[in-house]
Amino acid sequence: MRLRILLALLQPHRVTLLVGLLLGLLASAAGLATPLVTKWVLDSLGDEGSLLDPVLWLLVLVIAGAVVSLAQWILFGTLGERVVLAARRMLVGTVLHARVGTVARMPSGEVVTRVTSDTGLLHQASASLVGLVNAVVMLVGTLVLMLVLDPPLLGVTVVAVGVVTALMVLLLPRIAVAEAKAQEAVGSIGSTLEGAVRAIRTVKASRAETRILGAIGSHIDTAARYGVRSAVTQAWVWTIAWTGLQLAIIAILGVGAWRVAQGDMPVSTLIAFLLYAFGLMGPLTELTQNLTALQSGIAAAERIGQMDRFDPEPTAVADGPILPADAGTPYILEFDGVSARYGPDTGEAVAGITLGIPRRGHVAVVGPSGAGKTTLLSLLLRFLEPSAGQILLDGRPYTQWTPQQVRARLAYVEQETPLVPGTVRDNVTFTHPDASDGEVEAALAAVRLTDVVAALPDGLDTSLQAGELSGGQRQRIAVARAVLRTPDVLMLDEATAQVDGVTEQALQRCIADVASRAAVVTVAHRLSTVLDADSIVVLEDGRIRDVGTHDALLGRDALYRDLVVALRIHDDGATGGQEDAGARPLPRGT
Repeated sequence: MRLRILLALLQPHRVTLLVGLLLGLLASAAGLATPLVTKWVLDSLGDEGSLLDPVLWLLVLVIAGAVVSLAQWILFGTLGERVVLAARRMLVGTVLHARVGTVARMPSGEVVTRVTSDTGLLHQASASLVGLVNAVVMLVGTLVLMLVLDPPLLGVTVVAVGVVTALMVLLLPRIAVAEAKAQEAVGSIGSTLEGAVRAIRTVKASRAETRILGAIGSHIDTAARYGVRSAVTQAWVWTIAWTGLQLAIIAILGVGAWRVAQGDMPVSTLIAFLLYAFGLMGPLTELTQNLTALQSGIAAAERIGQMDRFDPEPTAVADGPILPADAGTPYILEFDGVSARYGPDTGEAVAGITLGIPRRGHVAVVGPSGAGKTTLLSLLLRFLEPSAGQILLDGRPYTQWTPQQVRARLAYVEQETPLVPGTVRDNVTFTHPDASDGEVEAALAAVRLTDVVAALPDGLDTSLQAGELSGGQRQRIAVARAVLRTPDVLMLDEATAQVDGVTEQALQRCIADVASRAAVVTVAHRLSTVLDADSIVVLEDGRIRDVGTHDALLGRDALYRDLVVALRIHDDGATGGQEDAGARPLPRGT
């Protein structure tokens, strides 16, 4: 099974592998012919014949062998890099095109390790299969020619080679196990270290450096322990192969000398046989190296193959008749009896959600922690698929849109507001890379970042690192990215959590401006960000508890009043009787 994964990675390069095999066979043929030509030289000396022809043949064989070996080294070096390149591209594509929930279940450091470290082990393994064939051909060819030269001496050689081979068969699986364990530990190192670096401020503030070092250190120790175990096993393999061959040569020399003294074989035959015996070290060494590289490659291929478990996002719509989009419907987005869960063994994160989002206006979603607010956004963005019910865009079910088509209509500001690698311009234009400088400047002005960016060393072209901006500035860049070009729906997950009061007012004005032209859906823990919303959806335990305006909800919903009182934003002027507007529960079946 594990070897099949490695073969699948090598399958696109089968022509190159075949060429490498042919080159290897040519090199083996040149090596096998050399002792016979040497015997020819010695026999010519005894017969007082011409040495010109055998010496010329020796030169031809040496030069031909060198040229073929050089070509094979270049070929396999290039092949190894191409295999690694293809594997890394495949894995990166797998990660980026997988469903969000699938990727989130594997620590990001582990993902990085598999893309970088594990794929690197494929470099040597890519040529190991051909190397194994060449080594076997060379080994068998050497033994056959030994048989032609002197069968009794071959018997001595076969016994020695058989013992060496049996011991190698016993030891090599241990290398595979050790390599797999070592790679698992390396993945754990990357995962734990990545999390610690991401939360380095918390680590230091908690004085947890020693504890984190201990946690990572245990994985480092594990990787080292299995690495040493693999190295020790490889040392035993090499020692056994070398010692076995040396003992075989001693035995051949002793038996051969006795047979020459008895007149049963000429000295030239003994010398040629010894050359083949010394030559056995080549195929045995190659066999050992390639088997070791193959074991490492198989272990890496198995870990790479586990990435196939990532569930890809659909790239086509579901089968069945395609309903026409209805731009005339009052709701751009609709939830129709939607329920969802994050795993087959988890409870429902939201249940029975029926709600319409108007084409214009600001809809806020509030509720206690864990009520399902962020889950609603994940459903709209197709990071999560409903377990029941359906979501509609322009009156057409989500299943009749691809995720890319849905997301092209939406803009999203997530709670973590991470920066993407690159400059300020790259971050603001991440969704629309063709945006002009004027559009970028207008978006920055809308979130009050013009002066901040102007103060940076290279302005819009300043390269950003995560630590160079405050949390509030990162959030404002994310909002600028979202409002660069007015989307059909702007979704914000706690977009004002880390900004000061003046900046929050600016963002609220920006949101109000977008809401006058498109739909805005805001998820907030700070109710101050939703006081001006056209409609507020109150969630509790994954269900819609109530929908209305701020004033209406204050008058009739106890949970909403508790949230307001807890955050000390109670509006003494609330009347509690204003007519509800905006988003509202939809009748079942819309």
